[in-house]
Amino acid sequence: MQIDSKQLDSVNVEVNAKVSNDEVKAKVEKLAKQASKSMKVDGFRKGHVPTAVVLKRYEKELTGDAEQEILRDIVNEAVKQAGKKADDIIGEPSVSKFDKNDDSLDVEMTVSFKPNVDVSGYEELIPDFATPRVLKKDIDEKKNELLKMMAPLEKVEADRELANGDFAKFDFEGFVDGEAFDGGKAEGYVLEIGSGQFIPGFEDGMVGLKVGQERDVEVKFPDNYGAAHLAGKPAVFKVKLLEIQERKVPENIDEQTLKAIMPNEENPTEELLEERIKDQIRQEKIFNLISEELKPKFAEAVVEKFHFDIPKNIVEQEIDMQFRNAWAGFSEEEMKTFREDRDAVVKKRDEYREDAQKSVRLTFIIDELARVRNVKISDQEVVQAVYFEAYRSGRDPKQHLEMYRAQGMLPAIKMSMIEEKLFNEMFNKEDKKAKKEKAE
Repeated sequence: MQIDSKQLDSVNVEVNAKVSNDEVKAKVEKLAKQASKSMKVDGFRKGHVPTAVVLKRYEKELTGDAEQEILRDIVNEAVKQAGKKADDIIGEPSVSKFDKNDDSLDVEMTVSFKPNVDVSGYEELIPDFATPRVLKKDIDEKKNELLKMMAPLEKVEADRELANGDFAKFDFEGFVDGEAFDGGKAEGYVLEIGSGQFIPGFEDGMVGLKVGQERDVEVKFPDNYGAAHLAGKPAVFKVKLLEIQERKVPENIDEQTLKAIMPNEENPTEELLEERIKDQIRQEKIFNLISEELKPKFAEAVVEKFHFDIPKNIVEQEIDMQFRNAWAGFSEEEMKTFREDRDAVVKKRDEYREDAQKSVRLTFIIDELARVRNVKISDQEVVQAVYFEAYRSGRDPKQHLEMYRAQGMLPAIKMSMIEEKLFNEMFNKEDKKAKKEKAE
């Protein structure tokens, strides 16, 4: 076996290998001999199956196993030649050539390794920011929202039209192409008009109705609607308004309402409620500040400052992901071209290369920052997060977890959680980067 390695940079090695057919044959025979010791074949005692019989029956499978073993041998030798360790390998080697010739097997591949990332001085790149200030009007608005949510619905006795902000109690039945469809009918349904819970145009189509009146509301299901047989189709809903309801928000908060809002407090007070609301608003504003301003600014700065070689295979994976994510946005003509023209795909993929390289570089920087700052997320925390996501969407948590596990998504979820925790800690006022208060 002849193996030549070429160091492309500090983390990528190009490997060229030539393996004689005699070596491949010897590897196949070795695997056949090993298999014969445990294989059961009719007419032979277990462990006494002739190697020739094993070869005759399973030559194709054994050849495949032998080739995989040869690839592992090539990678191991390339690692040694590069002065690296097996643990330094990242991702799967990218095989660009695997030619079976008359006298040899010719292989070309690129083996990539984890980069060494030095983030010294990153603290200087953390942007200064003003801690969001919570004003009295912010607290009052949130408190009124809470009171509105807690207030009971009351029937409107006045003879008036349905308006945005009202709650409509009504019967409805939906039709597509003149035919009623499953799940499109309900009686005594209550809906807040203007909440956007129904198909776009449905709630607007009910505005102006009076109790007892009927109306045909014409809508179109969104193209991305969950039920594929309804997506993008026009529909008519026959509705009958039964009752108009509205919430009567009390001017003052009584003890019963306070206990309902803060069930775990022994002595809930309006002052305590306002303090809790203030903390919640502050956290929301800090989260938005981090997501929309601080994180992008910091990410751009560190990618610009810290330069290091990045694994080619990881960059290609990132390009593939960006290309797949963009697929739905391509025109039918573009999709047809990409299916038929490989060169067009290569050219289009290259458009994502620069962004992919930045994304991969940022991922390694974040990973190193998490190590430096000792930011960790346990596997149990990942499971809890997946379960919580399932509960919110009404899914079975165990099935949801298994779906992510089967798709290989759990490492990415964990990395995302580490990133969120890292930035929350980094931009926390305890880092003393919030030097001034700013009224919003």
